[in-house]
Amino acid sequence: MKPYVTEYFAENVFTDAAMQAYLPADAYAALRRTIDEGAPLTIELANQVAVAMRDWAVGLGATHYTHWFQPMTGQTAEKHDAFLSPAEESGKVILDFDGKKLIRGETDASSFPSGGLRATFEARGYTTWDCTSPPFVRKDGEVSTLCIPTAFCSYSGEALDEKTPLLRSMESLSRQAVRVLGLLGVEAKKVVPCVGGEQEYFLIDKSAFARRKDLIYTGRTLFGAPPAKGQELEDQYYSNMSSRVAKFMAELNEELWKLGVIAKTQHYEAAPAQYELAPVYASANIATDHNQIIMEMLRRVAERHGFACLLHEKPFDHVNGSGKHNNWSLMTDTGKNLLKPAKKLEDSDVFNTFFMAVIAAVNEYSPALRMSCASLGNSYRLGGNEAPPAVISAYIGSDLCALVDHLAEKQTGSLAKKKEMTIGVSTLPMLLRDTSDRNRTSPFAFTGNKFEFRMVGSSQSLGLPNTVLNTIVAEQLMRIADRLESGESLKDILADLAIKSRRILFNGDSYTAEWRQEAERRGLPCIESTVDAIEVMTSPDLVDVFTRQGVLSATELSSRREIALMSYAKHGSIESATMLKMSRQKILPACIRYSKVLAESSTAVKAAMGDNSVHSELLANLCRGIRSFKDAVDVLEKAQGEY
Repeated sequence: MKPYVTEYFAENVFTDAAMQAYLPADAYAALRRTIDEGAPLTIELANQVAVAMRDWAVGLGATHYTHWFQPMTGQTAEKHDAFLSPAEESGKVILDFDGKKLIRGETDASSFPSGGLRATFEARGYTTWDCTSPPFVRKDGEVSTLCIPTAFCSYSGEALDEKTPLLRSMESLSRQAVRVLGLLGVEAKKVVPCVGGEQEYFLIDKSAFARRKDLIYTGRTLFGAPPAKGQELEDQYYSNMSSRVAKFMAELNEELWKLGVIAKTQHYEAAPAQYELAPVYASANIATDHNQIIMEMLRRVAERHGFACLLHEKPFDHVNGSGKHNNWSLMTDTGKNLLKPAKKLEDSDVFNTFFMAVIAAVNEYSPALRMSCASLGNSYRLGGNEAPPAVISAYIGSDLCALVDHLAEKQTGSLAKKKEMTIGVSTLPMLLRDTSDRNRTSPFAFTGNKFEFRMVGSSQSLGLPNTVLNTIVAEQLMRIADRLESGESLKDILADLAIKSRRILFNGDSYTAEWRQEAERRGLPCIESTVDAIEVMTSPDLVDVFTRQGVLSATELSSRREIALMSYAKHGSIESATMLKMSRQKILPACIRYSKVLAESSTAVKAAMGDNSVHSELLANLCRGIRSFKDAVDVLEKAQGEY
C-alpha cells in the first residue's frame, strides 16, 4: 500500500527534526537562536551545520549542492557543485562541504539583471545562506541536489534579488509592530507577515503547444480566433476534472508535499483548461520560496504527463487570464493574528490599530502597490472583466465600514456577531454567516482575518508585492508608535487615520465605469499604463519610505526601475518578432496559397457554369484582407527595426 502523506511529508527538507537529529544539542540550540532571534552565526557553528546538512543530503542521494537564489528575472537560479575534493592519497576523493561553502557562494553578477549596478567587466556577486528558509533536496529522476535558499548581492552589497529586500522589509515591519504592541500593553518579541499565494495556471496538451510558436516563445497566443464554445456558459468553474488532470495533480501534490509545501486546495478555474492551486500560509519569505517551487514543479510534472503548463497572465484572448492572489496577515511569535477581529470590545484596540495601519498604507501608497504588479503580461489582464482594475480600492464590508465611521468620530465600535442563517430545508444544518461578503472585483479586500491582494500576476514572484506591502505598513506603524510615544491618544490617532483613509474604501463593483468616475472624484490615482506604473518605483515619496525603513536604497530602486522597463521592452520585442515570423513564414503564405486555389476554382466554375460571381467576391475580399494584413506587418516590421 502506498504510504500516506503524513509518512513522507517534508522528507526532502532539512526540517527542525532533521536539524535535531544531525546536529549536537548545543549547535542545534545556537542555530535556533540565529533563526528565531537573529543571533550572530559564527563560523564554528556554520561548520557544524554544513557537515550535518551534507550528511543528511548525501543520505538522500545528493551528489551536488547549489545556492538556490532568485535574481530579478522572475525565476530561480542555481550553480551546482559536487560534494567532492581530492584527497591527499593519490586518486582518492573526500566529501567536502564546510561552513564557508554553506555561508557564501560566488557567481557572475554582471550576467544577471542589475540595472546598472554592475558593469559588464565587474563580475563578482555573492550568494549568502538564508537560514530562515529550510534547505531541501530536489530529485530530478535519478539526480538529487541539495538546494540551499540564499540571498544574492553585488560586490558592494546592493541587493540583486527578490529575497534580500523582502527579508529587510520583514525585519522593518516586525520592529515597528513590536513597538506598537508594547505601547498597547501587548508583549511580543517578533511579528511575522504570513502569506498564502493562490497560483492559477493553464494546462494544454503538449502536442498542441508544440504547434504554436507564439506559445513557445512568448507564453501566449498572438494570433487566433475565439472558439465556438469558450467561457460563455461558465461551466468549467469547479467542474469535475479528467482522470488525466487528476493524475497530474496527484503527482504534483506528492512532489510538493515531499518538499514541505502544504498544497491544500486545487480546482478547475473559470476558463477552459485553467486550474488553481493554493498552499497553506507560511512566513512571507518561505511562502515566496514555496511559490517559486510550485511554479517550477508545475512545469516539470506537467511535462511528465504530456501537458504544457502556461503561467502567463493572459495566454488566450476572450477567456479569463491567471493571477496569483496574495493573502496577507500578521502573526506574533505567541501565535496571535493581529488582523483577527476581537470578540470582546475591550480587546479591540490591537485589531483596530493594525487594521487601520493597513488601510492607511493602502490609501497613501496605492501607486506603490500598483507598481509591484506591473509587467507586460499583467497589462493584458488588469482592468479586464476578470481582474482588479488599475484604480486601487479596499473592500472591507459594511460592518467594518461602520467601524471605521465610529473610529472617525472617536467612538468605540465593534463588529456585529455572526448571524445564523437557515436555507429552508430541515435536514440541512444552520450556518453562521460571515460578517461580510466577498468582493472578487476588489484589488485589496479584507476577508475575515487577512487581506487579499488580487492584482499580483500569475508568473511573477511574490517577492516585490510583499516587500512593498510590508514596507508601507511598517511606515504607518512607525508613525503610530511615534505619536503614541509623544503622548497622543490612540483614539485621536485612529480618528485621524480613519478620516484620511475613508476615500480608499469601496464595497461595490470595481469593474464598472461608474466606479472609475467615482474614484476620480475621490482623487484616487488611476495608473493605466504599465510603464507609468514602473516609473512609480523612483518617485520621491516611495524612495523616501523605502530608504527610511531600510528596505531599498535610492540606487537599488533606480536599478529595479531600469530592469523592469528593460524587461517590459524585451518581452514586447520578442512578441513582435514572433508575430513577424509567424506572419511571413506561416500566415501570409497560407493566405496566398488559398487565393491561388480560389482563383483556379473561380476559373473552373466560370467555364462550367458561366457564373463565378460568388467565387470572385470571395477572392476579392481575400485579396483585400491579404493586402491589409501585409500593410500591418510592414508597419510592425518598421517599428521592430526602429527598436
